[in-house]
Amino acid sequence: MPNESVLVNLWNKFAHGSAGCYPLFMRIAALDVGDARIGVAVSDELGITAQGVGVVQRVGGKRDLEALSQMLGPYAPERVVVGLPLNMNGTEGPQAARVRAFADKVGAHFGLPIEFWDERLTTVAAERILLEGDLSRRRRRDLVDKVAAALILEGFLARRQ
Repeated sequence: MPNESVLVNLWNKFAHGSAGCYPLFMRIAALDVGDARIGVAVSDELGITAQGVGVVQRVGGKRDLEALSQMLGPYAPERVVVGLPLNMNGTEGPQAARVRAFADKVGAHFGLPIEFWDERLTTVAAERILLEGDLSRRRRRDLVDKVAAALILEGFLARRQ
């Protein structure tokens, strides 16, 4: 049986991410960035579940970043995953360039690492989920970006495990 200091050292490496992996206890945020709205989701501290937490109506500039700060502040994420809208052939188009530019601003504003996740068809999947829930068109429009952000985060979290 290893001595206690060896076990504590191993625990600290894995719990705080110094073993070349993600820390065990780290809340992650995900963004589904669109021209009009930003869907926001967060993980639990163990990185097992993803929950949509809201939608930011875009007005531009610093105000978008401040609205994200207010929404994400209580969760204190340590990393942000941003959905990257790739073309169906896997290439990046103009929208992907806009999302990357906004993600750079998010990273600088929060001082957090940014990772990108292929978000192809997440909005379609979110629409399908909401249709199955028999929600009105207006309610689906209000929720689709939040659900898409949660799907982006679920995909990211599944890859980590």
